[in-house]
Amino acid sequence: MFIPISNTTISYLEGFSFEEVGCLHSSKSKVLSSHFSSDGKILASAGHEKKVFIWNMETFDCATTAEAHSLLITDVRFRTGSTIFATSSFDRSVRLWDAARPTRSLLKLDGHAEQVMSLDFHPRKVDLLCSSDSDDVIRLWNVKKGACMHVTKGGSKQVRFQPDLGKLLATATGNDIKIVDVEADRILCNLNGHVKDVISICWDGSGKYIASVSEDSARIWSSDGKCIHELQSTGNKFQSCIFHPAYQNLLVIGGYQFLELWSPTEGNKTWAVAAHKGLIAGLAESPHGELIASASHDCCVKLWK
Repeated sequence: MFIPISNTTISYLEGFSFEEVGCLHSSKSKVLSSHFSSDGKILASAGHEKKVFIWNMETFDCATTAEAHSLLITDVRFRTGSTIFATSSFDRSVRLWDAARPTRSLLKLDGHAEQVMSLDFHPRKVDLLCSSDSDDVIRLWNVKKGACMHVTKGGSKQVRFQPDLGKLLATATGNDIKIVDVEADRILCNLNGHVKDVISICWDGSGKYIASVSEDSARIWSSDGKCIHELQSTGNKFQSCIFHPAYQNLLVIGGYQFLELWSPTEGNKTWAVAAHKGLIAGLAESPHGELIASASHDCCVKLWK
């Protein structure tokens, strides 16, 4: 069920506003992740309920995968230019699905020995999928062949390919972020500075900058490994982050109940927006319409614009 909301608009940058525009009541359990298709027409969300909720962003009709993982889903990501998406799970598997025909999974990829924490499709080599598990193991899969092509170490919490090019892969493990040259299979740099474990990472749309959050701080890095901005939490534990799709110098941070908007180029200002009744575990940006989706432990996914 889609519930439109009318809230006071938050306005602080010229021509910018940020307000809740809807709430997708999608689950009876905690929602951990969501992702938009590259055309912005579909939103997939998943978490503790073990199946995926698929939303048509034009009609707000919802479908669910009839088949499910045996344990909670940690991450969901669409393949570029496609209705195909992948999920990672505590059940140690990766599955591929088609949002247009979500009855059963298209493919199950086994090989991880521990809980699969994150995954991402290469933006250009669309058959290449990366996944990481809680034992710090990263696997590169060829989904067309249904086979693992390469295994390496260095990522547990999250993996994200550089937008558009996909030459670089950002990985988070412990309190470090690594930038990996995928083709050369070598670590270009380690991003050190977080005191606590890094929970979430994201690239900006240009692929030049990376944001990272731990419970107590958020940082923005250049792709050559330099920390160029830092924000300390004032008490709300940070959990997720995404760059605003239209204002690339604005980082949206999910914490407990609140979204925090951080503009490091505007005097390092922050604005807190009451958003959920629980922890905001995942954020996603739509390439069209300037939409942001927030997935929360309160069992809801909300839309912001």
